[in-house]
Amino acid sequence: MTLIKSISGIRGTIGGKAGDALTPLDVVKFTAAYGTWLKRKNPSNPTIIIGRDARLSGEMVSRLVASALQGLGLHVLDLGLSTTPTVEVAVPAENAAGGIILTASHNPIQWNALKLLNEQGEFISAADGEALLAIAEAEDFDFAEVKKLGTYSQDNTWLQKHIEMILALPLVDKEAIAAKNFKVIIDAVNSTGGIAVPMLLEALGVTQITKLHCEPTGNFAHNPEPLPENLTDIIKAIEKTKYDVGIVVDPDVDRLCFISEDASPFGEEYTLVAVADYILQNGAGNTVSNLSSTRALRDVTEKHGGKYYASAVGEVNVVTLMKSAHAVIGGEGNGGVIYPALHYGRDALVGIALFLTHLAKSGKKMSVLRKSYPEYYISKNKIELTPDINVDEVLEGIKKKYAKNPINASDGVRIDFDKEWVHLRKSNTEPIIRIYSESDSVTKAENLAKKLISDIKEIIANG
Repeated sequence: MTLIKSISGIRGTIGGKAGDALTPLDVVKFTAAYGTWLKRKNPSNPTIIIGRDARLSGEMVSRLVASALQGLGLHVLDLGLSTTPTVEVAVPAENAAGGIILTASHNPIQWNALKLLNEQGEFISAADGEALLAIAEAEDFDFAEVKKLGTYSQDNTWLQKHIEMILALPLVDKEAIAAKNFKVIIDAVNSTGGIAVPMLLEALGVTQITKLHCEPTGNFAHNPEPLPENLTDIIKAIEKTKYDVGIVVDPDVDRLCFISEDASPFGEEYTLVAVADYILQNGAGNTVSNLSSTRALRDVTEKHGGKYYASAVGEVNVVTLMKSAHAVIGGEGNGGVIYPALHYGRDALVGIALFLTHLAKSGKKMSVLRKSYPEYYISKNKIELTPDINVDEVLEGIKKKYAKNPINASDGVRIDFDKEWVHLRKSNTEPIIRIYSESDSVTKAENLAKKLISDIKEIIANG
């Protein structure tokens, strides 16, 4: 059983002993710490927004979270089955003090998490997270008396409001999309994307929609991380029947990837590249992605006269750099599109609207559009961690071994070679070391990853 406290929130597996997993006691403890932190920060604003994906533990966790917040005297506005970006836009719009999204994002069915937002609807900072964890560790909560308990209300209108905000964006062209009469198939892995994505497509004028795994039962039909090896169902469907666009989202709808009309994956990395290309065609500007993302974004940005910046991994780090760099578009290579004109959060729904506008106006098929971008290939690998592995020692060993190469140690270790790079880092969300490598061919990228995995195993064995 696993419980991870990080910049990405409180994440763990359901079941087991308190302190070792995301048990009911842990849910209440960390919710109470968050509520206490918010009350101290902003005592005059008692409202908290909550929403959840469709995973099996979601309803139970939601009731625990709402009750703990009410117990602190806070008022809970529950959006119910929702998406991460929907909760993010709702927080400032409702003038709430903060928000909690109950989702473990791309993690498998046994996981859940508390994603914690500030009053701007953005993920809390590392410093705020440390303050919150200190409150939890000390159990420094003061619950309300019976006549001062908080209230609870529900609002199921926010998905529609979120979609209306997207349609109002100047660079989203509903008429251009509708005129193309795209035939679209969606894989929403049995979560809330199965509600939100068809709603968005219908609002954009798409009438030919096929739903695959769109029933929000929480029984994920496949591993929910939208990687090609997990998308065989939608790929087979496109091979069998003609579609213009295949759309895949993760359980909380903040990651987005596409399948082209020829059944080839467009590539999670290229979701952001394509959307950025469209945004930059309509006005030069800067872009940001993290150290583990493709260099194709840099190439596209510079082609349009902008400057590219790389941040540490983690949405809050990307957002912080986007603000200081005045970026017009940014995100992460995992299919996370952050469009500041709407809000500072990864948002698959706005990504879909911008991508379909770009595709419609380009007049190209998806496979042709994909070939118009620089060809890079990323190999994504991981090593499972055991308690006896000292990650810091492993990374130091790698730094010494490759000391003659350019190294960026701001987030794990990134090593640059002539036309390649490899990035090693401890995951914020799982007990693993992630190993991302990029080159101009699949074979080269995979060989580079294999070499580093071999180096890591050697360091562990000799440690």
